[in-house]
Amino acid sequence: MAERGNDKPHLDIADLAERMSAAAGRGYPPVEQWHPAHEGVIDMRITADGTWLYQGSPIQRAAMVRLFATVLRRDDDGHHYLVTPAEKQRITVDVAPLHIVEMFREGTGEAQKLAFRTLTDDMVVLDDAHRLRVEIDPESGEPTPLVPVRGNLRAIILRSVFYDLVDIAEEREVDGVTVQGVTSEGVFHIIGRLDGTPHLDRLDGGRGA
Repeated sequence: MAERGNDKPHLDIADLAERMSAAAGRGYPPVEQWHPAHEGVIDMRITADGTWLYQGSPIQRAAMVRLFATVLRRDDDGHHYLVTPAEKQRITVDVAPLHIVEMFREGTGEAQKLAFRTLTDDMVVLDDAHRLRVEIDPESGEPTPLVPVRGNLRAIILRSVFYDLVDIAEEREVDGVTVQGVTSEGVFHIIGRLDGTPHLDRLDGGRGA
């Protein structure tokens, strides 16, 4: 798909927010169904720690960030966009567009349910449709724990919450390998191996419990 230039390279963020607000209304709009003719690129970036930047400066208003998050979409090209029926603006995302900052735990054992809240107030339950996947940096060996939230959007579990997961993890054997993981909604979600090897072929939830 050919890129089209942004008609407003110095677009005021308040103007952008007003247009996005009109599209969002209440709740999450059907961004997957919108295929606007106008496409562009704006200088907006979501950093690894969840900070939203516009033209290099943090967006200070939390309500504005939550608004933009409601019209986010990730397409098959791997890029992230703010989408309305009238326009589609590509933004930069360092790791993932959503960031999990809080975990809720209900029940124990096989009846345990784990839910997460993102910085922009999305809620997601760890289950068969929303499996934890831990991607490993091949050079540093650092884990990046990710959970699908809505559409093609994923959330990264920030470090403090990931430590909470590790604290309640249990050991199991999966395909002959001893791993750590957590059970939620009857599904065992793998966090990592215990033998120091960086990864299985996939660290994405293993088997149903």
